[in-house]
Formats: sequence, C-alpha cells, structure tokens
Amino acid sequence: MNIAASTFDFLKTLQENNNREWFNAHKEDYEKAKDNVELFIQTLINKLSAFDPHIDESIQAKKCLFRIYRDVRFSKDKSPYKTWFAAGISVDGRKLDGPEYYIHIGPSNSFVAVGYWRPKKEHLESIRQEIDYNLKAFEQALSAGNWTVADLSQEDKLVRPPVGYSEDNDAIDYLKLKSFIIFKPLEDRDLLKAFALEDIVQIFQRTLPFKNFIHEAIDI
Repeated sequence: MNIAASTFDFLKTLQENNNREWFNAHKEDYEKAKDNVELFIQTLINKLSAFDPHIDESIQAKKCLFRIYRDVRFSKDKSPYKTWFAAGISVDGRKLDGPEYYIHIGPSNSFVAVGYWRPKKEHLESIRQEIDYNLKAFEQALSAGNWTVADLSQEDKLVRPPVGYSEDNDAIDYLKLKSFIIFKPLEDRDLLKAFALEDIVQIFQRTLPFKNFIHEAIDI
C-alpha cells in the first residue's frame, strides 16, 4: 500500500493556492486525498498492533490525523491551510502525553518519527534520570534498531547541562535533549512506491526498543 500520487498533487497545488476560495472549489480533491491518507494510517495502525502492545486495532485513524486547518491567531503567516498531512499514533490518538509514532506527508517534506516530543516537566526529568542511571541500556535500545545519536532530533537541545548534571557526564549528549525522538526523513518516492507501508512498518519496528525505554522511564 502507498500514498497516491493524486494526494501529493493536491498538496503541491495547495502550496500554490493556499486560500479559502481555491480550497472550497477543490473540496472534493481534498476529501479524496484525506481518505487516502486515513486508509494508509488505519492500515499502519493495524500493522503496528501486531508487535507493539501499546497500540491496538481499536485506535481510529481519524483521531490520529491532525486537522489541515491552521491556527493563525498568533502567527505572522496567515495561510489558512497546512500543506501536508500528519498523524500521531498512540492509544490516545494524536494527544498522548507520552511516546508515539508520527508520520508527516508533504511534497519534499515527508518524514517519520518515534518518541516523545517536548515531554512535560516531570516526564522529562524521569527520562533524563533513567538515561543517567541506565546509559548502557539506553544505548542498547538505540543500537538494537541500528540507530545512533545522530538519528535523534536535536531540536531545542540545551547548550549547557540540565540542572543536576555536569558536562562530564557520560550521557550528557542525551541529557541535553529536550525531546526524545528518532527522526527519519523520507523522499516522496518512499511514500509513492507500492510497498511504502511495509517499509514504514519496518522502520517503526526498529524503533520499538527505544520507544519501550521511554515508556518504562515514565511508567506508561
């Protein structure tokens, strides 16, 4: 299974016509693209449930998909629509305070990610503590899926060590992180090819030891 070429065509054209008049005139194209993505996500959920006990087939893709409508209240960019589709997959759909699967589908801007983005304070402290206490286990969780520190998102990484940790801590490169996410960019062709879904499932399966480490650190 794959993402249809027509879905990318819709998103590309939306980039050039990001206004309500055009969108309303092409609502049928939007619904077709959304249905394609929703079916892809639902099938992905079913595949994930086969190996991840935190995912089950009762999770509905429509609760995982983010709305295409942008919140422009506090943004200088007043474009009304996102030019991509995205979904966060967890037991609470896209709203979990914890580790989840994420897929982002956009022309020349697609990627998958797994982990916990900007954990709330108590969870961030728990993850850092668990890494500090069990650095070997954390690195084994990465290497088990053939991941390295280079595959972790560096977004908002601290310049100085977090409170309570020193620069000479063996885990300092991990402890400075503010999000704990494995990130893998995708080419458009990765999603358009016939076995796109199967390839993404394999990527996600390789992240499971890392994801489980985060679950255990915050006890959810």
